[in-house]
Amino acid sequence: MDHNLTYQQALDELTSIVAQLENESIPIDELAEKVKRASDLIQYCQSKLNATDSEVKKIINQLENNTEL
Repeated sequence: MDHNLTYQQALDELTSIVAQLENESIPIDELAEKVKRASDLIQYCQSKLNATDSEVKKIINQLENNTEL
C-alpha cells in the first residue's frame, strides 16, 4: 500500500472501484486484482480513521485536563 496516499485519494479510488464493480465494467481478468486493491484501500482508510480518532480523543482529553486547572 502506498503510504503517501491521502485518505481522500484512497477513498476516491475505492469509490471508483465500487462503481466499476456495480456497473460490471471490470474485465474478469482484472476482477481479483481490483477486489484485492479495494480490500487494501478499506484497511488503509480504517487505519487512518482509527489514528485520527485516537489523536482527536487525545487532544480533547488534554483540553479537558487543562480547563480543570
